Amino acid sequence: MSRRRGWSGGVAVACCVLMAGCGYSTRPGLPSNFRTVYIKPLLNKIDLTELGNDYQHFPIYRPGMETTLTSAIVSRFQFTGLLRPSSPGQADTRIEGELMEFRRDPLRFNASQQVEEWRLNVVANVRFYDQRNNALIWEEERMTGDTTYFALGTKTEGESAALDRAIQDFARRVVERSVENW
Repeated sequence: MSRRRGWSGGVAVACCVLMAGCGYSTRPGLPSNFRTVYIKPLLNKIDLTELGNDYQHFPIYRPGMETTLTSAIVSRFQFTGLLRPSSPGQADTRIEGELMEFRRDPLRFNASQQVEEWRLNVVANVRFYDQRNNALIWEEERMTGDTTYFALGTKTEGESAALDRAIQDFARRVVERSVENW
């Protein structure tokens, strides 16, 4: 019986040691003084005069895409609840950036050389600031949100629905980058 008691005590000690040494935390990596964020409207910097590739002779753009991206980032912060969206004068932190590119690249062709599957990319430069000290916390050039969709076949989907997914992916990446350890 004493042998059994020693074994279970050893297991309990081992579990405590393992749990104490683990770096996992359910708390975000944000400093405690960061509670709010101002999401400055993204600017549109897509150069519509630039020549593209064979499938895309000129860059593509959807009117108001920078506004949709900004709204998606605000919604994602509201969804996570880790930083509360706020006005410019009241916020602890600030996100700003520029929409640089919207790409549609072919992924798969059928036997007739028609594009069956496309990849959509929404690309922007993003910066995250400590607004109280006007200090840059992180900056990411060409941050990308992407998705794929089928234009032909049984899984056909419209480009608009796929673009919504790419925008949501972009917003998720911005929020995760902002609240995780830098």
